[in-house]
Amino acid sequence: MKSTKSDQPNNNDKKMENLALHTEDGSGQAMTTNTGLLVNDDTNSLKAGERGPSLLEDFYLREKITHFDHERIPERVVHARGAAAHGYFQAYDSSFSKYTKAKFLTDPSRKTPVFVRFSTVAGSRGSSDLARDVRGFATKFYTDEGIFDLVGNNIPVFFIQDAIKFPDLIHAVKPEPHNEIPQAASAHDTFWDFVSLTPESTHMLMWVMSDRAIPRSFRMMEGFGIHTYRFVNEEGKATFIKFHYKPSLGMHSVAWDEALKISGKDPDFHRRDLHEAIEAGAYPEWEFGVQLVAEEDEHKFDFDLLDPTKIIPEELVPVTPIGKLVLDRNPDNFFAETEQVAFHPGHVVPGIDFSNDPLLQGRLFSYTDTQLTRLGGPNFQEIPINRPLNTVHNNQRDGHMRQQINKGKTSYHPNSMGGGCPFQAMIKDGGFSHFAERIEGSKIRARSKSFMDFFSQATLFYNSLSEPEQTHLSDALRFELGKVDILEIQERVVGLLTYVDMTLAKRVAEGIGLESVPEPQKPVNHMLGADANPTDYEPVIKKQAIEKSPALSMAGTKKDSIKTRQVAFLAADGVDADSLSSVKNALEAEGAVVRVIAPHGGFIKDSAGKQVKVDKSFLTFASVLVDAVYIPDGHKSVAALINEPDAVHFINEAYRHCKAIAADGEGVELIKASYVGVKLNETSDASSGIILSKDDKLAADFINAIKQHRFWEREKKDKIPA
Repeated sequence: MKSTKSDQPNNNDKKMENLALHTEDGSGQAMTTNTGLLVNDDTNSLKAGERGPSLLEDFYLREKITHFDHERIPERVVHARGAAAHGYFQAYDSSFSKYTKAKFLTDPSRKTPVFVRFSTVAGSRGSSDLARDVRGFATKFYTDEGIFDLVGNNIPVFFIQDAIKFPDLIHAVKPEPHNEIPQAASAHDTFWDFVSLTPESTHMLMWVMSDRAIPRSFRMMEGFGIHTYRFVNEEGKATFIKFHYKPSLGMHSVAWDEALKISGKDPDFHRRDLHEAIEAGAYPEWEFGVQLVAEEDEHKFDFDLLDPTKIIPEELVPVTPIGKLVLDRNPDNFFAETEQVAFHPGHVVPGIDFSNDPLLQGRLFSYTDTQLTRLGGPNFQEIPINRPLNTVHNNQRDGHMRQQINKGKTSYHPNSMGGGCPFQAMIKDGGFSHFAERIEGSKIRARSKSFMDFFSQATLFYNSLSEPEQTHLSDALRFELGKVDILEIQERVVGLLTYVDMTLAKRVAEGIGLESVPEPQKPVNHMLGADANPTDYEPVIKKQAIEKSPALSMAGTKKDSIKTRQVAFLAADGVDADSLSSVKNALEAEGAVVRVIAPHGGFIKDSAGKQVKVDKSFLTFASVLVDAVYIPDGHKSVAALINEPDAVHFINEAYRHCKAIAADGEGVELIKASYVGVKLNETSDASSGIILSKDDKLAADFINAIKQHRFWEREKKDKIPA
């Protein structure tokens, strides 16, 4: 009987079977061109003979090379270096319906998908995560009513009051144009020249020179919407609001010396931390809330609600929680998602509207304009990561990289041929309508006098910090201004600091070698324009309603968990099995991550002869990459570590950066071999985060010490070379 076609062996099927063995997931995905044509040879270009020239007709070579040549898009002018994650937002209850008709904020049954991108601001894509800088905190809410983008930072104020100065600010802080130096740093002449002539920047400078600018991780920093927005309810009543994110793990920072070293050891430190935490199921979480100010109370404060260089102290208007933000999935592809995501403050939904903040108003133009260049044209919102959940219907057509295929003849409104579609939605059916604010005034280039107090909140911020935080801030100013080459600029900045705090000004002047604290140069404000009244150049300093705001200090943050904290166990062959495993089990039960660090990679053998996997060697790891250090018992292990200079340095450096250190049994001998042993006189000092013990309390005491994050008081009394 003659075989039918279906009885014949299918060579292509066999080929696909073989291919499946070589794919990452064994799914049998064969290579194709961009048009879907199966590729037979991805190794050799088409040539005229084996050693002849490549042929122009090789369409596959041309496609592959052309795509590669165009893989890179222009990086963001600011916020170029970022990391992102998917997650969700969920409201706690429906109580906010009295303030806003935004359904995702008032329906606790909804889990609104989000995509959050964190970033530094000044550096390029290849810069370090640990630069002293503002951190971007931008959230894309994929609501059922459209996209809402909350484009914020980890600092609630900004350098400037009006968007027209944004290009000047960024030109000043970016690398200097004659030599493209320095990268991702504000410690240079042009930045400090600009801010010394722009006193409205003073409040923001206090934040950027504080520990807030070098966070421990993206997961341990606050987020803010910066601007004053409005909620609008179903009745059309508006309420002024400020957006806040509060991290469930509390706010924590690193030491400046530590940040410098992390930049060398692991410049992807924050990116890696976010990715690994989510992969491990330790999902980052923030409480999302707002400060609410009734429209009739707009002018009751001693600052202007529309001024983006001002906060509303939480002691005056508490943050009211709305719901929680959780990040639970890493991107599948960095470029397609993290790099191509396009945020825009103008993307709002019914129930959320703008204020007349002049910085916000300028951003509403700038973000769209930027995406047109960066993402190739007006269809950037059709890129998958930018698409809304609800279907888009409008009369916008064509353009570069159009994805949507529109059917029908009509692309205009009004029309009869298309049945009038797409039709305009009524407000009661969810159509967006701006809050009907009454506006009167002359067309004028000017700044409101209510914006002219540049120093009072800078003083409030400085006074609210703990003593170690104030020390770090003054040290940061001394470091930054120490990099400035022009004496006149240094003097202008220190002169402005006298309006903030005279003690601070004196510390900084001394640190950069000024013989005395200079008088503030007059006029103080160079930014008001030629037609300004001379009296407007004099400093305005208003008495604040409160002298200190505990919410501004990181000292009082949550210290009730060691979840995701990285703890280094220093060990070598012969480490005591029980001393290692008992503390390891106790820490991991609390959610910490234990990393065994040894003189070599691979495995070491404990006292019971069992192999212990080494996570990192001293050659590839450092104390700056962990939150705490533990040395288990074991004579042979400790003896080997004492003879390992990197192990001794590990202890010294961890102590210098004020981290919790614990040692069990003979592990104390390694402490004695370091500078730390000299400082401690061989005694345990739990109040300073040093736990030296041989009893069952060691693990519990160590856990409590790690919860405190850092023991900054060491900096004041102990200077250890490391």
